[in-house]
Order: sequence, then C-alpha cells, then structure tokens
Amino acid sequence: MDVGIVIQGVIVGLILAVPVGPLSLLCIQRTLSGGKLHGLFSGLGVTVADSVYALVAFLGLSVISGIIIGQEMALRIFAGLVLIAVGMRIIFFVPASGQENTEEGSYLKDFLSMAALTIANPMTLIFLMVTLPGYGFIFGGTSLTAAAAFVAGFFFGSAMWWVILCGSIGSFRTRISESNVTQINRVSGLFIICVGAVMIISPVLVLAGITVP
Repeated sequence: MDVGIVIQGVIVGLILAVPVGPLSLLCIQRTLSGGKLHGLFSGLGVTVADSVYALVAFLGLSVISGIIIGQEMALRIFAGLVLIAVGMRIIFFVPASGQENTEEGSYLKDFLSMAALTIANPMTLIFLMVTLPGYGFIFGGTSLTAAAAFVAGFFFGSAMWWVILCGSIGSFRTRISESNVTQINRVSGLFIICVGAVMIISPVLVLAGITVP
C-alpha cells in the first residue's frame, strides 16, 4: 500500500471534516444533548458517506457521478427541507436531566440520518472532483489498490476529527447547564434553518432563471 496516497487521503479527509457547518453543528448538538457516542456515531455517518463520494471521485465513476450531479438541485432542495425540519426540532428540543440515551437503535439512527443528509448534498462529490486532480490523480486511470489506500486514509482522517471533536465536547458537557444547552440549541438550530433555506432558495432561483450573485 502506498503510504503517500494514504497520507494524502488523511489530509483531504481532514480538509472536508474540520470546517464547521450545519452537519458539524448537528454532531455537536447531539454530543451535548445525548453524550459523546451520539455525536461520534453521527460523525461516522458523515465520514462513511463522504468516503463513498471519495471513492466515486477517485475512480472516476463518471456514470454514477453524472447521475448524482445531474440531480443536484433536487437533492439540495430535499436536504434543505430536512435541515429546516431538523433545525426546528433542535430549537424546541428540551434537554434531558443529564440522562444519556444509550439505546443501540438510537446510535444507528444517528449514524443513518447523518449519512443520508451527507449523501443528499452532492457538493462533497463536486469538491472532490475539483480537488483530487490537484493532487495529481487522473480520474479513470487509477487502480483499485490506490483507491483503497486513498479512501482508507480519507476515512481515517475524517473519523479522527470526529473522535477528537466529540470526545472533547463530551468530556465537559456535564459542566454545561441545561439553560446553556438550550441557548446553544437555539443558535445552532437557527443557523441550520438558515443553511437549509439557502440550499432551497439557490436552486429555485436558478430554475427561475435568476442569477445568484
């Protein structure tokens, strides 16, 4: 296995995972509300979905990527609606009195919901298809071994970030009062709703023939 490709995968995985966006805020909110494992499973859902897009982009699967990008507007509108619904739920969420929900089914729900939200936003695939050639990768001309090495590094880099983030937040969540958690939820929920609204409005304006500056 080419260590250099693995390292490049780690770097790209971190570049995608580290910026704070609506999905990061969702993971943070779940960590504060339910504990570090809820945040971690949510983050791993993002990691797995991003890794699938990384594999598609690395191997240059033009048919699959073309279908996904071709449905970008519909997917973005769907993701925007889901984010608005999630944001509303977070705003009106009432923190439990320090009890963690440790049901395995809940962890699976955390994982699957975040994976679905990530897949519904093809901007990750577009970013990777623009970024990877800058690392010297040529779509359609790489081996399965090289793809496996890159995606393994990508997965590790992204997962490592979620372990650090959720672990750090989870370690001091007991020191945050319920009123502070409520305020954090309101701010996070409002931001997520705004992002969802933008995701809906942008493609609608494009369909209407209105140029978005």
